[in-house]
Amino acid sequence: MKLCLPRLEISLSDIRENTRLLVDLYGKKGISLMGVSKATLGNPSIAEAMVQGGVAFIADSRLENIKRMKRSGLRCPFVLLRSALSQAEEIATWVDISLQTELEILKKISHFAQIRHQQHQVILMVEMGDLREGILLGDLPSVVQQVLGLPHLKLVGIGCNLACQGGIKPDYHNMHDLSQCVKDLERNFQIHLGIISGGNSANYNWYQSGSEVGRINNLRLGESILLGRESVNRTVIPGLHTHAFQLVAEVIEAKFKPSLPWGEVGQDAFGQVPVVRDRGFCQRSIIALGRQDVLVSGLQSPAALEILGSSSDHLVLHSAQQTLQVGDEVPFNLDYGGLLAAMTSPFIQKQFVHQSRHPDSVDGEFDRAMVYVPIAAV
Repeated sequence: MKLCLPRLEISLSDIRENTRLLVDLYGKKGISLMGVSKATLGNPSIAEAMVQGGVAFIADSRLENIKRMKRSGLRCPFVLLRSALSQAEEIATWVDISLQTELEILKKISHFAQIRHQQHQVILMVEMGDLREGILLGDLPSVVQQVLGLPHLKLVGIGCNLACQGGIKPDYHNMHDLSQCVKDLERNFQIHLGIISGGNSANYNWYQSGSEVGRINNLRLGESILLGRESVNRTVIPGLHTHAFQLVAEVIEAKFKPSLPWGEVGQDAFGQVPVVRDRGFCQRSIIALGRQDVLVSGLQSPAALEILGSSSDHLVLHSAQQTLQVGDEVPFNLDYGGLLAAMTSPFIQKQFVHQSRHPDSVDGEFDRAMVYVPIAAV
């Protein structure tokens, strides 16, 4: 089988094993998981691997992704992470649970749920300091009271988001405050809230610290499942695979050239004035990959290679310790931003590999004995 380039190689077995380990880990304290599929463009096979690994829900921020997964036949509760007023009818039609902060959107969803003779489930998001989405604690009782008055909505939980927009870490204090908030709401309104979603892949260190989890019984995990890392310090979680995704691209030029450009220096194609270190005469290899394909800052090259720069279509490598030739394939590991961009890019082919990579494999290690299966219509 001819392999496409550039391509993103995806190990479903690695994703499944990561999910299972995390489900077991957090399950020891009664915490269920939502598998967040947004970084993979809602790929049904990847979401299915998460479900097989034991997640209780699949969560995504895009309605288009949820539609794709449901149409593929995937059966599980779907959670929408981001809502808009213009999407209210589709939310009521396609989504089981949505995270919400705005009453105007909720009223519109309730209206369309009534038309469909359905009840839509809602998790209200509370602002705990990160300053992305969330209702201020002082406003929450009023919002809850109004949501409880909307007959075609069911308030099933409370959640918060941390370590995203503002970089605020989940810790004992904000998790305790969230738990106390839940207790107060349940007491004041005589209700039971079944889902208390305390955060995301950034919650690993809080969990491992030994703090009491309180009422927190759910987390929304994307990066930890897909890349094997927590998202505060990007530390590897023991036992997890970190190479479930590898981006492979082709060398299209390999020449020895001076390392310093010559002539009058101005702005590059992206409005920056380059600053270049003199390395003498060295091999510079060009890879058929650029900023239109991927977030270049999200790439990690093999140890023997160094990324010097990029344009919209080209990636330039310094390869002093490894001689590359035209036609060679170079594998790159990805961070979360790199994965998000690569999965979204129409120029990068996505292919499954039917073999696990060992959790302790060296960065950039590439097993050419793998069996490749193309992913249709990604």
